[in-house]
Formats: sequence, C-alpha cells, structure tokens
Amino acid sequence: MQLSELFSPAFMDLNLQADSKQEALENLVKLLHQEGKISQPDKFLEALMNRESQSTTGVGDEIAIPHAQDEDLAVPVIVFARVQSGLDWEAMDGQPAKLIFLIAAPKDGNNAHLSALAKLSGVLMKEGVKAQLLQATSPDQVLSVFKAYEEDPKDSQETESDDTGQAGLKDQDPNEKQPEIDPSSQKEPYILAVTACPTGIAHTFMAEEKLKETAKKRNINIKVETNGQNGVNNRLTKQDIEDARAIIVAADKQVDMARFDGKPVLIRKVADGINKPDELLDKAINQDAKIYHAGKNERSDEDQGGDESLGRRFYKHLMNGVSHMLPFIVAGGLLIAISFFWGINAAGSASPDFNANAHFINSLGNMAFAMMLPMLAGFIGQSMADRPGLVVGFMGGIFADPEILSAFGQEGYFENFQGSGFLGALVAGFLAGGIIYFLRWAFSWLPKSLDGLKPIFIFPILGVLLMGGLMFFVINSPMAWVMDGLINFINSIPREYSILLGFVVAAMMAIDMGGPINKAAYVTGTALLTTSAGSGSDIMAAVMIGGMVPPLAIAVSALINKNLWPDQQRKSAYVNIVMGASFITEGAIPFAASNPLRVIPPLAVSSGLAGALSMFFGSASQVPHGGLFAVVAGGVSSPLFYTLSWLVAGILGGFLLNLTMKKRG
Repeated sequence: MQLSELFSPAFMDLNLQADSKQEALENLVKLLHQEGKISQPDKFLEALMNRESQSTTGVGDEIAIPHAQDEDLAVPVIVFARVQSGLDWEAMDGQPAKLIFLIAAPKDGNNAHLSALAKLSGVLMKEGVKAQLLQATSPDQVLSVFKAYEEDPKDSQETESDDTGQAGLKDQDPNEKQPEIDPSSQKEPYILAVTACPTGIAHTFMAEEKLKETAKKRNINIKVETNGQNGVNNRLTKQDIEDARAIIVAADKQVDMARFDGKPVLIRKVADGINKPDELLDKAINQDAKIYHAGKNERSDEDQGGDESLGRRFYKHLMNGVSHMLPFIVAGGLLIAISFFWGINAAGSASPDFNANAHFINSLGNMAFAMMLPMLAGFIGQSMADRPGLVVGFMGGIFADPEILSAFGQEGYFENFQGSGFLGALVAGFLAGGIIYFLRWAFSWLPKSLDGLKPIFIFPILGVLLMGGLMFFVINSPMAWVMDGLINFINSIPREYSILLGFVVAAMMAIDMGGPINKAAYVTGTALLTTSAGSGSDIMAAVMIGGMVPPLAIAVSALINKNLWPDQQRKSAYVNIVMGASFITEGAIPFAASNPLRVIPPLAVSSGLAGALSMFFGSASQVPHGGLFAVVAGGVSSPLFYTLSWLVAGILGGFLLNLTMKKRG
C-alpha cells in the first residue's frame, strides 16, 4: 500500500484550532467519527491518551505522530492537521507541534500502524517535505507532496534498493528481513548505526532515515539497524561489524552491545540521530569514540560517551529505583490496611485485642515494607553500575532503614546507630554507583583473565564494606542530627500557636514521607501521646492526618486528570486512597520522587492545612497509627470534623498537583 493511499482530503484540517494536545486529539477523533470510520470515539481517544502517557508522540522538528488501534477499522487511516501557532506536545527538542499526523490502525494483529509509522517517519525526514506541508493551501497539495515522493523515479529506485542495501520505505514492513551489504563493493568509509527508542516506533525510524539521508549526501556508506517495536530490522552481521570503521548507537533503550567488542562505538541518545546526524557521522569517520569492551557495564559507557544532561541521567537512575520499589509499597501498604479490619491493635501480640489473622497479615505487610528502601537504593545502583551496583545499593538501603537496624540492634552492634530513612536510601543508591565506578578504576590494572572475579567477588565484598563505612560513619549521623534538631524546633513552638503548630507538624509529614523530617514529626507526636494520660494528643492527631493527606492527594490528582501521571503510576495512584485512609504516607513516595520540586510543595501545603484544621476542631488521637480505622474505632475525638479535614485537604492537594505539574493532556 502506498503511503499516499492512507490520506484523504476528508481527513485533513489545515487550520486546526486547539489550545492543548488533548483538545487537538478530541477534534481529530471527532473527524474520524463523523466520517464513519470509528463508532466509539471516546474509546479511541482513551487509547490515544494511553499511548501519550507511555511517552510523548511529539517526535521533534515541529512534528507529532499520535497513533492507536481501533477494532472498527479495516485499513489504516492517517488524519493530518496543521496548527499554525503550534501546540506543546512535549517533544524531545522542546519545539511545539505544527504538523500532526494521527494514525488510526485496525486492531487485527498485523501491526499495520507500525508499517505506516515507519513509512511516514522516513518521508518526513526527506529534505523539503516539511516546508511543503507547512506551505500547502489545500488537501490536494498535501496529497501531492506524498505522491511526488512515491512517484519520483529516483526515489522509487532508492526505495526498492538503495546504496545502503536497506529496503526503502515503499511498502516496507518493519519486520521484513533486509538485504545484506557487501562492504567491498561500497564506497568508503563504511559506518554502522543502531537506532532505538523506548517505544520502538517513530523516533527509531526517523533517526534511521536522517542518518541514511545525511550519509548519502556525504558519500558515506552506512547500514542502519532499527530496534523497533516489532523487533530488530536490518540486523548487523558479524561481517558488517568487522568491516566497519565505527558504530553509532543512537538509542534510549538497551540494545545488544557485546557484539561490538573492540570496535569504536559512539553511544548517544536517539534524538541525536535525528538532530545531529552530521556530528555523529564526523565522529564515526574520525573514530572519535571509545573502544567498546564487552563485559564492562554498557550503561556507564553510555553515560560517559553521550552528552545527556546530568539531570536526565539522574532521573533515569532514580526512576529505575522507584519503579522497582513501587510493588513493595503497594503490597505492604494494602496488607497492613487489611490487618486493621480486626482492630487497630489486633496485630500486637501483647494486646488484649490480639487476633492471629491480623498479626499474620500485618507481619507480611511489614516485611514487604521492609524491602522498600533496599529496593530503591539497590536498583538505583543497578541502573548506574549493573549487578555489582545492585548488591552494594541494596545493602545501602538496609543500612539506611531504621526498622531493619532496630531489629539487628537487638543482636548488639547496631544498637548505637540510627537509620536515615528514605533520603538516606536515595543517597545510598547513587553512592553505590560511585563506589563501583571507583572500584572498576582501582582494579583496572588486573589482567583480563581475572575479569570474572570482579563482579562476583571483589566488587561485592569491597563495595558492601565501603558502603557500610560511609553510611554508618558519614551519612546516617547527619540525618539523625537533622531529626533531633527538628524535634527541638517543634518543642520550642509556644502552645498558644496551636493551629500554626498543627500546620508545621502535618506539613513535615509530607516533606520526605518516611525520612528524617517525617520521623521527627512522628516521634514528637508519639512522645507527646505518652504524656497525655489517656486523654489523647492533638499533636498526634495533626501528625497522623498530615501523613494521611499525601496519598489521598495523589489519588485525587489522578481522578481529576487521568493523564497527569504515566500509565504505570496512574494505576497505583488510585490505590493511594486506601493507603491514605490507613495512614500509610509511603504510598506517595514514588510520585514525589519522580518530580520532587513540583510534587512535594503542594503535598506539604495540603497536609499542613489538614493539621491546622485538626487543631482548629480540637481533634486528639489516643493511638499513634491507624488513620480512618482509628477514627472508626473511637481513637480520635471529633471524628466527623477530622474526616472532613482529611477530605478537604486531600482534594485541595489534588488540584494543587494539577497546577504545579503542568501536565497538559
């Protein structure tokens, strides 16, 4: 099928009026519905927005290619729209989208939309195509642009078999095996490239086409392997690699690197393949790239070889830890919440209300929670330094966990040490990567025959030893000092300023959620509770409600705007309603960690409001935990107003998050 056959004048809007990505997609979906192509526009729009939540379809250079499948369609359809002023599509280059190509594909399992995407991405990279589309005054002129590309004899010949040996875009199936190149018959120099993006669709093929087009202009022979959603296309052979002068890896996801052992490899992000092809080719021709050594961690090589910003690398490592930590938070939090159904104190073995079922379920939940900080630190370390970083980071998370240290303290040695909580685990994760980098450098003098000893013997032993020394004698103590200082600060606030005090301690519960600031407020609340002589503590009530608000605010924010959080996080966001009701603040940690500067302030403000309202209504808690279960069990005075304060603050937090995140649909 020719690419131009996927277009129709009926599915074009050369002057689309929209103020946001979602509004633009709504208008284009409405166009499909009006022309009878789809029968459930809301369902198709949801599919498009779900795709956007995975990663933006703004491919850069003022182009966006949203896409989704629908069971009503028999053949793919491309809806073309042009926005004169451009729309924020969160493109990798930051440019607004002026040309929008919505690909609607049948849901028949043949992945026709991938083939359409591959073709379209390649055409848009052709010189002059974008300018012609921006200047077109009618749908017929738009069609003529694509028809001209297909009917140009020169292009037709190239698309059947160009001088790179790759099948072209005409009727190209991304899965189709491509003809091999005989390097001896080609022009020199001979360069290889690999392109890949997380979703393996538009960016992958646009980078491929841009590299090929630039190489052709410069009389450079190139072969490009694409790691698309349907697998590897035009795979590089052993002979290709042996004959190549250098290899360009323009990828934002893991690709097979071991095969490049001993060759100059330039590792960059996929955006550079689209935006900086000349620079990449210059470096490859001049062999201005590090020699790749199989067995070394390719992620660390990528970080050293590319020009990613420090913030982007930090974010990638952090999110690797957060994504692996999330299931443990959900499992542990829900199990603990379930145990409360038998009573607030039913899990305590010394309680008169003891219930074996509650004790068992609560213990399981606490075990899952105990893995939270080690998983966070471990997988940050793994992201930075592969398996050696995993074990060192995991142990760093254990060394930061107050509960684990308390358990081991009963054995003797660790009773003199205090954990540093969530913030300490974050430090430990990045510290693990640094430790492994240092050890790799320190033992680089060892002969290659001993390389196998490093990841399974030398690095784990010395890494854990260094991590333990740094955490116990450098990291944890300052955190404990911060905690003690905050407790003293809280105690210094005059009691007549009770509403202000309630705001402060509740806001502290939301600042680091399980870390030293959170623990400072909680310890103060429980300490004051022990002196309340059974009458309950208003500080404890403010502390507890402050810890209940962040998860609820996260859930409310997702209910208000389902596209505020990525798909994986959005599903867990709704679970936070139960966590908030159960006083499990940690449910909000993954969301706060993903963008702390935009997430923590609205959570702190809304938690502070809840604490102030709790003080204003005179609520006092007789128990240190339980959330709404404590309220229902009669453990909190003024239960109606206490619950109302929680709901009001949670809703406010949800709206504030939608303002600060500025995530446009």
